Amino acid sequence: MPIFQLTESLSVAAQIAPQDIPNLAAQGFTTVVCNRPDGEVPGQATMDEIEAACHAADLLFVRYPVDAINFPGPDIEGLGALFDDPSQSVLAYCRTGTRCANLWVISRTGDGQAEAIQMARGIGFDLSLVRA
Repeated sequence: MPIFQLTESLSVAAQIAPQDIPNLAAQGFTTVVCNRPDGEVPGQATMDEIEAACHAADLLFVRYPVDAINFPGPDIEGLGALFDDPSQSVLAYCRTGTRCANLWVISRTGDGQAEAIQMARGIGFDLSLVRA
């Protein structure tokens, strides 16, 4: 599974599975953030399944599912603070990683947002949710 590092404390990825969690813990991740609602596609691992695997690996699991209708969600400032927390190594996931990158960009301000847009676009993420 490709993992894209956006900052020292934040990486994003496509949908993960419960069996990926021990490897993520071994890579040093401390927090997993789900930005994908349950049931988008048949067979997708649920938040409950990922959360159980995270707890078994002693990782923090955060539910922050968004879609195009409710983007950027109820607490983008809080999510941005988690993304920036130097005491955490966060992996955010969704279907492809694009939603996560959009959330990261929208949580930035000023010059930080311009830099984030450039970085995310450079990786190849579609930022249409940000409308940038």
